[in-house]
Amino acid sequence: MGLLSAASGAISGVLADQWREYFYCEAMGPDVLVSKGQKRVNEKRSSNTKASDNIISNGSIVAVNDGQFMMIVEQGKVVDFTAESGEYVYDTSTEPSLFYGGFGKGLLESLKIIGRRFTFGGDTAKDQRVYYFNTKEIIGNKYGTANPVPFRVVDKNIGLDIDIAIRCYGEYSYKFMDPILFYKNICGNVESDYRRDEIDSQLKSELMTALQPAFARISEMGLRYSALPGHAKEIADALNKELSEDWAQLRGIEIASFGVSSVTASEEDENRIKQLQQAAALKDPTMAAAVLASAQAQAMQDAAKNENGAFMAFAGMNAAANSGGMNASQLYGMGQQMPAADTWVCPKCNHPGNTGKFCSNCGTAKPEAGSWTCPKCGQTGNTGKFCGNCGSPKPE
Repeated sequence: MGLLSAASGAISGVLADQWREYFYCEAMGPDVLVSKGQKRVNEKRSSNTKASDNIISNGSIVAVNDGQFMMIVEQGKVVDFTAESGEYVYDTSTEPSLFYGGFGKGLLESLKIIGRRFTFGGDTAKDQRVYYFNTKEIIGNKYGTANPVPFRVVDKNIGLDIDIAIRCYGEYSYKFMDPILFYKNICGNVESDYRRDEIDSQLKSELMTALQPAFARISEMGLRYSALPGHAKEIADALNKELSEDWAQLRGIEIASFGVSSVTASEEDENRIKQLQQAAALKDPTMAAAVLASAQAQAMQDAAKNENGAFMAFAGMNAAANSGGMNASQLYGMGQQMPAADTWVCPKCNHPGNTGKFCSNCGTAKPEAGSWTCPKCGQTGNTGKFCGNCGSPKPE
């Protein structure tokens, strides 16, 4: 009975698998990363209702939609794939069909398959699958720093270079760049769907780890943390560099976009930055004089409102001013005595106030020390006693 059952199963199975099949995948939502292809079977009209699972007959059609990557796996090995949308005919299958490739050839190959299945008790002893990958952008992945993340604040104008702690919230998206890597290292032979909630916690944890070195790259550009929402692309590029080994080379995915909805620093760090910036600004004597003059004017207004009498209030203010230190007029004087920047007038366009090596108006190079301009032909850069262009003598 066992041999008869095996022979019957082998013959009926091969005959059922002769029909060419049609594989497709419904629209993949943002929560589905990988989906197994389905055979289209109509119980009312189709005769192919008893075909074996995970068998693709030769000549079967596989439909690929936009935003999908199709992969065919046979015996656990990727044998074919395509990212082009349209109709794909699979004509290299090891499962022959009488309806594709010629009846005689198909019949001969089918008899061989019957003999092979008989040795396995009527079973196919084969596994062929169609998988679809969602190549659209996977959006709506929220993130948030549960603990403050270090951020380096650099302001080269005032020589500021300190570390503070910030909290950052927003969303990011990612997409497939190599689905084959994702199949081999992550999802494997999934039975139906592989959804993003199966990997989201791992991705979010690695993203939070990579934020710190990514922010370090951003801070080197001289950006303040409050300007981070306007530099989402730079952050995404920095994160991809940090995550390239774990995401791109291991899983075949990359960050497509990175959005920052809010960035906050502690009140203590905010006040510290403001104090340092104010102290740096007061290095300029004229700026310090302006602040002192403003403080003195406010003190005079407060003294006039003193309930114990304006005379006593002004007396106390004068005593404080004369007890030592600088007054506003002295600071203004120091600012005026500071050496002015080395400016020069362009000999070509007469633009004044240039401080660099080239004219800010026309781009002419700064004349060398001791050089002169010929009053006759306008030749610049002459250093001898005569013009190098027209021979006119150097003016006295």
